[in-house]
Amino acid sequence: MDETRIAQILSRYEGDPADLIPVLQDIQDEYNHLPKDELKVVSRRLNLPLTQVFGVATFYKMFSLLPKGKHQVKVCLGTTCHLKGGPRLVDSVSSRIGCELGYTSKDGQFSLETVGCLGSCAQAPVMMIGDKYFARVTVDKVPKVLKPYQK
Repeated sequence: MDETRIAQILSRYEGDPADLIPVLQDIQDEYNHLPKDELKVVSRRLNLPLTQVFGVATFYKMFSLLPKGKHQVKVCLGTTCHLKGGPRLVDSVSSRIGCELGYTSKDGQFSLETVGCLGSCAQAPVMMIGDKYFARVTVDKVPKVLKPYQK
């Protein structure tokens, strides 16, 4: 645990229990996940039970207890994307990046997850890498989409 980093994050807040979600967001931004040791410090500093801190950290999909990859890949599995090949897209991406759904590749480059909707149903199937959208992605297009993000 890097006590300096967590101290800097917590110094931006008053130490009120209502600060929990913003503190967790800052930790997630800093570490790319929520390390367990840091959550223990948050629990003490905000005077909250550790179970409550972990409850919030595991309830919201934006938080992760596992390290995320440098590039976060999200594949839409909303109804339209699902019907237009979303599950095949997940399998193809998983195979190409060497990472199972919900995990991070061994080289730390990619994390793979699915989402319920990316708001681009007319362009289904859709996926994102970071904050960039890719529309009408077929299994054949996956290598081209991933290429700029691979080492």
